[in-house]
Amino acid sequence: MLDFTWKVFSQTGNIDTYLLFKELEKDDQEIPGYQEEELAGIDFPIS
Repeated sequence: MLDFTWKVFSQTGNIDTYLLFKELEKDDQEIPGYQEEELAGIDFPIS
């Protein structure tokens, strides 16, 4: 999805497409950390 939005932005120069790209990029970077914390909680449950 990131590649597609970047390609559309680079071809059109549409600022809304760029902002969508940055939002998707931000969301993509946040997910792995969340999953690691969630998995750590499963391995070591807080009592």
